[in-house]
Amino acid sequence: MSARLPAPLRPGDTIAVTAPSSGVPHALWPRFDVAIARLRRRGFEVIEGVCLRDADDHHVSASKEARADELMALLVDPDVAAVVPPWGGETGIDLLRFMDFDLLAKCEPCWYVGFSDITTTMLPLTLRSGWATLHGQNLMDTPYAPASGLLHWLDVATSEGGELAQTAATHRRTEGWDDYVADPEVDELTLTEPTRWALLDGDVADVSGPLIGGCIEVLSPLAGTPYGDVRGWAQEQDQPPIVLLEAAEGNAFEVSRALHGLRLAGWFERCAGVLVGRTPAPDAPTLTQHEAVRDALGDLDVPVVLDVDFGHQQPMMPLVLGAAARVEVGPDGQRITQDLRRMLALTPRGDGNGSNYGAQP
Repeated sequence: MSARLPAPLRPGDTIAVTAPSSGVPHALWPRFDVAIARLRRRGFEVIEGVCLRDADDHHVSASKEARADELMALLVDPDVAAVVPPWGGETGIDLLRFMDFDLLAKCEPCWYVGFSDITTTMLPLTLRSGWATLHGQNLMDTPYAPASGLLHWLDVATSEGGELAQTAATHRRTEGWDDYVADPEVDELTLTEPTRWALLDGDVADVSGPLIGGCIEVLSPLAGTPYGDVRGWAQEQDQPPIVLLEAAEGNAFEVSRALHGLRLAGWFERCAGVLVGRTPAPDAPTLTQHEAVRDALGDLDVPVVLDVDFGHQQPMMPLVLGAAARVEVGPDGQRITQDLRRMLALTPRGDGNGSNYGAQP
């Protein structure tokens, strides 16, 4: 029941860029162009979608119908090896009822890369279509060299299979993001604050299972819908999954409510462990972010790991959702290892159905 992995990216492959949620305002086009140039320098062909650059006056790149149509067209196109949005946004949830996840289940997967609001479409792509997706970075992050011990998303997507091991970062960014307007070519992470993963309880953990999850704020509204049935998906897996969650900006009260809601929806009924990403989100007056996790998940009989290197604070570890992982936390080290042995696709990509969607960009 493992999710199907895309074929490795190779020089000459086509990477498509579209914005399923927020587009790129004019002031950030120079950074956007730098990121695309880095991909081309690696030998990839890059095509831009229509739903992308016209975003100065709105929080989305185009109408929900246009964004869904373009995303579907790219995902089913057999000539597209990867779809990489520039970043997330706010209301990507509006695409879901316009996407054909049954059709996608019949198609060979391509790489779908991103985090934050992009996980709104990544989650059902795994749960309903059986695709593995690549969580942790996006197009605008692409120029950065990875932190020591971590991989770049291209390292993962170009891997020919076998084990990929990443060790915990030693330092993190304190706050915010680099100024892409002033320095669109910035490619070195500014990591000055010591960081370390921590267990909610205990000192040692060693758990394995397929990863599933994403951003708490955008995924919690999917609980109880056909697009967020993690409980049902978990029952079908050979191994209990590891649930991966991170907060973007919600305060500790909001995060606590969201985690309780996911628990009531059965997200943790059959899980091997929970990974909580490091977050810049604020505490509440009487509740910290760590206390919010304990309030909702503290009595689960599985390891809960805090401050893992993914989410809205650099550095960010690229992880393949839907694929098996081993998580080790202890005094001798902290690491995540994934075995990316390729799964055979069910049918050729597109399966003759791509013409149901809009013209290719």
